[in-house]
Amino acid sequence: MAKKVLPGVHPSNAKNTTHLAPVRMATPAQVVIPMSQHIGAPCQPVVNIGDSVKVGQLIGEATGRVAAPIHASVSGKVTAVDKITLPSGNISVTVTIAADGEQTPYEGITPPTVTDYDSFIEAVRASGAVGLGGAGFPTSIKLCPPDLSAVDTLVVNGAECEPYITSDYQIMMHHSEYVLAGIAAVRKYLELSRVEMGVEEHNSDIIAHYKNLTADDPAFTVHTLKCLYPKGAEKVLIYETLGRVVEEGKLPFDVGCIVMNVGTLAFIGSYLATGMPLVEKVVTVDGSAIREPKTLIVPVGTKAGDIAAAAGGYKAELGKIISGGPMMGIALKSEDMPLLKSNNALLFLDVEEATPPPTTSCIRCGRCVRVCPVYLMPLNLERAYNLGLVDELEKLKVNLCIECGCCSYICPTRRPLVATHRLSKQLLRESKK
Repeated sequence: MAKKVLPGVHPSNAKNTTHLAPVRMATPAQVVIPMSQHIGAPCQPVVNIGDSVKVGQLIGEATGRVAAPIHASVSGKVTAVDKITLPSGNISVTVTIAADGEQTPYEGITPPTVTDYDSFIEAVRASGAVGLGGAGFPTSIKLCPPDLSAVDTLVVNGAECEPYITSDYQIMMHHSEYVLAGIAAVRKYLELSRVEMGVEEHNSDIIAHYKNLTADDPAFTVHTLKCLYPKGAEKVLIYETLGRVVEEGKLPFDVGCIVMNVGTLAFIGSYLATGMPLVEKVVTVDGSAIREPKTLIVPVGTKAGDIAAAAGGYKAELGKIISGGPMMGIALKSEDMPLLKSNNALLFLDVEEATPPPTTSCIRCGRCVRVCPVYLMPLNLERAYNLGLVDELEKLKVNLCIECGCCSYICPTRRPLVATHRLSKQLLRESKK
């Protein structure tokens, strides 16, 4: 029996940078590198003010199990060890490096020696890899499921369904050798029997390219996904490619798979070949306020204002900066906020686009229910939160919400439903404590 099509919405693609190949931005005058760039324990700085550092040199040591080390993205001198409030609201120690413009690689950079599963996991951990298309979960932990023998499939996320963002497209198109090398390594050392890759149908050139590259591999399937947001959400992608359902409270390995973004896989392929840790990102720079939309290769820790300047500056008054896409992205409080490892886009919106429309009362139209990809009832969740009905929030399964933003997008009264769902989850967590 054919799988049913999961609900979703059709936001404007606005993929203005699809045909703009990545270009390396000029080295910024300084970078501010937070020691907390992933889910889990923050890193501890191992450099001091006045120290000289080189590209790829360790500056933040991972002290917890769920952590990923942090490396210098520019060569130069450490000028400050300070603190910053991240977009998540967490306070993080930062290391500021004044760049010398030379981008001198650290002498210790060398490809890792990988011979088996354990050495592969250690290499991934040492690389500083985190999920490059989502919340920044340390990749070495993702590759260590409780029961590896129960996992048979690597699901490759090439959907990139958010409007504007094309960084994954650029990686898939211009660095396919690294994407495939990363896939091959994960497949080999985790002994996975299948690879299922999902790409949205509007990227027909990518689909044809990877079908051609993998034509001789019967265990590698490239799926053509409908252009219906949010096809790139982890649970949605697993269902679309494997037909498996991840239940509430469960993770992908509970249904026998590991999901990885193409950017993360390409980085692993590159690291195994070069030994250069995660120090730069391919970033989509776009939005109604930016003068020249571009795809830039940006050192981690570069300030948002410097990235905007590398894209020609502003053509209109800046109203808001969003890290990520307009559906699930997070607003930055200023141009001084640094680029994190997990950031794949910066959108600079003008005042008009950044001003939210007025909110009115719910008219009970049910549109939010019809578009929810995990079949929740957003209007009932909002009511339960406003009334403080914690038991009702749990009964309505608010923790299943993937925060895709479909409900807020489709709501004719412009109610901030997804923001309410986030607060509902927090309320539920606090009540359980």
